[in-house]
Amino acid sequence: MAKAPNAVLASNRKARHDFTIIDVVEAGIVLLGSEVKSLRNGKISLEDAFGRVKGDEVWLVGCEIPEYTQANRFNHEPKRPRKLLMHRREIKRFAGRAYEKGLTLVPLK
Repeated sequence: MAKAPNAVLASNRKARHDFTIIDVVEAGIVLLGSEVKSLRNGKISLEDAFGRVKGDEVWLVGCEIPEYTQANRFNHEPKRPRKLLMHRREIKRFAGRAYEKGLTLVPLK
């Protein structure tokens, strides 16, 4: 049975306990085909993941999506940095607050 289009594939329950959540931002993520297949199997770990601003882009670092067993040589690297899709003004606002106050972007879902 297929999951609903907006179903939550993973959540980081520990983040709400370890961090004070000041603001919530919704972002997309750039994935490879084998990563999508692995996610549909329910395999992802957000526990050690965080966002990092590099120039005008935000990257998700430390998120582990295990290799898809049937992808053979076209598989992905499990802990590679993945680009987050956010509006430019959100990136600038977050980057300014992060540098000024020492904040961190932590994935919740």
